[in-house]
Amino acid sequence: MINSFSQPIYCQNPSCPEPRNTFGSQHCAACETELIYRYLWVVEPSVEEIPAGTVIADRYFVIAPQIWLESRPDLLPIAPEELPDAIAPYLHLYPQRLHTPEVYGFCPLGEAAETAIALLLENVPIDTYGGLYPSILEAWSQTTAVRQVYWLWQMLQLWTPLSEQGVASSLLVPENLRVEGSRVRLLQLYKGNYQPTLRDLGDVWSGLVESARPQVQSRLGEICLFLRRSSMNLEAIALELNELLLEQAAQLPLDLDVFGLTDIGPQRSHNEDSCYPTTADLKSIKTAGNDKLIPYLTIVCDGVGGHEGGEIASQLAVQSLKALIQNFLAEIAEQDELMTPAMVIKQLEEIVRVVNNVISAQNNEQGKELRERMGTTLVMALQLPQKVKVVSEDLLLNNSHELYLVNVGDSRAYWISENSCQRLTVDDDVASREVRLGHSLYWEAQNRNDAGALTQALGTRDGDFLHPTIQRFMIEDEGLLLLCSDGLSDNNWVEQSWASYGPAVLKGEMSLEAAVQSLIQLANEKNGYDNTSVVATHCRMSPERLVLFDPKSVSAPVSAPRLASISLPMSGPMSASIPESQLSESSKQLLYPETNTPQQPAQKQQRLKLLLSVLGVLGLMLAGLALGLWVRNRPTPEPVPEQLPPPPESPAPNPQQSPSPTAESPKSSPSPTTETPPP
Repeated sequence: MINSFSQPIYCQNPSCPEPRNTFGSQHCAACETELIYRYLWVVEPSVEEIPAGTVIADRYFVIAPQIWLESRPDLLPIAPEELPDAIAPYLHLYPQRLHTPEVYGFCPLGEAAETAIALLLENVPIDTYGGLYPSILEAWSQTTAVRQVYWLWQMLQLWTPLSEQGVASSLLVPENLRVEGSRVRLLQLYKGNYQPTLRDLGDVWSGLVESARPQVQSRLGEICLFLRRSSMNLEAIALELNELLLEQAAQLPLDLDVFGLTDIGPQRSHNEDSCYPTTADLKSIKTAGNDKLIPYLTIVCDGVGGHEGGEIASQLAVQSLKALIQNFLAEIAEQDELMTPAMVIKQLEEIVRVVNNVISAQNNEQGKELRERMGTTLVMALQLPQKVKVVSEDLLLNNSHELYLVNVGDSRAYWISENSCQRLTVDDDVASREVRLGHSLYWEAQNRNDAGALTQALGTRDGDFLHPTIQRFMIEDEGLLLLCSDGLSDNNWVEQSWASYGPAVLKGEMSLEAAVQSLIQLANEKNGYDNTSVVATHCRMSPERLVLFDPKSVSAPVSAPRLASISLPMSGPMSASIPESQLSESSKQLLYPETNTPQQPAQKQQRLKLLLSVLGVLGLMLAGLALGLWVRNRPTPEPVPEQLPPPPESPAPNPQQSPSPTAESPKSSPSPTTETPPP
């Protein structure tokens, strides 16, 4: 373990009067900015011989073979004007950043022209002390049956995107597969000498199945046999693995608590955010008990800043989604067979497109074009309570523990545990698009003037051109699911503040309501230029109280709510003295729309069938067309910011808990059939 570092760690604040700090410090001594300890994984065979403690290029400190620490986060890394083809898979796989690393930059290992150049990777499975997370082999025998199956499920879901980039061999190197709790992470990407097949994946899995938990070992063995058969396709294998995963997860207890708030902020004249559930929704369920979507459904929408009617679009989206999701849950409650993840994702896509077209139809009816068109972002979480039959034990369980996340735009979702905070969504903005298309590294794209401009939002275009991102997760451990608008997530305030709230809620030291209120207050103090919405769900694995889904509660479809019952504030004129954030200003332009081919008529007919099957949606659309006129005739209520308690003070850093890099060498055994892509 390396406890001292002769080189200082620098503060990243460009305005800091004295950026040099002693290694191990948590905050800058001069400006109190939280210091960044960015650990990098280095891809270059020759660096394995560099001893720990060496300083490279006056900025990188060698912690262990292939693990370096960036001591100058205030400086940009080196990147060539033309990016090498070898890093293209890293860029194209940016949407998979929960599992795959990202390119940070390059570092020449000498001054000669022919010197080797190391590829530096960030977002890698290295903990806060500079050590690698355990490999899947190291952690396999010590984890639960449901997590064993969940790890394999994630590997199977990564197979197709990695195969498309020619790096599926990355899943065949056990030491390259690292696990952080329930998440599978790749240390680096390998290009194999041949295109691997599912049979190769089955060979890797067979070694794991030998030490699998008894309750899943036999079934996993059968799935490995399926993988080795050339006649079995990926979809059939995924069905078998998904059934086993749901059976194991459904036997766990689950208790969900939810709380949400939206706030106008200190500088805005009206609130373009909308969320569900609000305090009014939670109060109504306690008194009338007629809202059956709580606690399964949570939503945050942020009306696209500056567009006329952004606040209308966000509230219209929330109300429409509630009606459509309630009908969707009613359909699921009537089914005896499980809906596969692919089927659920398809249904959610169609629901989001229907909502998009409701908003778009109103734009068209009012003749709005370009920046006049109202729109909204969306991040939505649906904990899907499917019924699961466990044939071996003759059980019928009422909650499959599935969590589906839908996002359009830059509102975000995070998963917070006692020890970590993971961003689950990828923004639909110009910076993310440039990386995904292979045009630039993320930090380069972030330096563009239009980096935060949205590439898509609900309602601004026809649904045929909308591509919502939908992911399926399993809730098999306790955590906090946080949805928020960019009023909080801007400037990485969730990443900077989660440790002051998340662990306290999970340990029962702070209520969920107090945490959400404190996060709203934090957003108003640190960002302040925008509206803020926060909805948090505490997912508790509690054996005392189960949250079981009652099919009778939504057995009958409900009609969409009448728009006349929605209380919408009319947009008032913005004062010229009110500062607008650069991000909000760029987001409202929806710059650089991607050109996509409209869907085929058969897909449109399927969407029409879904639209007609939902009672009340047609009424919702017709009422939506008149919503603009109705809103204009309403008086503008004077916004009264809610008084919220201040955020709790962060505990003083303990020097003994300061991140001190370790000199322990990581295990590394790349497959002989793979080769590291040169930079």
